[in-house]
Order: sequence, then structure tokens, then C-alpha cells
Amino acid sequence: MERAHRSKLQQRFRAGLKTARVICLDIPDDYAFMQPELVVLLKKKVGPFLK
Repeated sequence: MERAHRSKLQQRFRAGLKTARVICLDIPDDYAFMQPELVVLLKKKVGPFLK
């Protein structure tokens, strides 16, 4: 998710996100589905939030 995506989510679903934490990983939308480089990047950036 990029910052622009997070902003759109917050504008559109403000009430539903009051108790949710939205984390922006700053990963550009330049990858294909399950592209190996994307998977590596996701593991690196998401890992700290899942522990």
C-alpha cells in the first residue's frame, strides 16, 4: 500500500477505521502477483508487525 491508498481508505471508510490500525508499507504498485521480489519485500516489511 502506498500513502495515497491509505489516504483514500481513511477518507472513504473513516467510521470503520476508527479502531483499526492502517499501516503503510510504502511498497509501490510495480510488481506482478507473487513476483519473487515482491514476496521478499513483503516478508521484510510485514514481519515486524506480525510479531
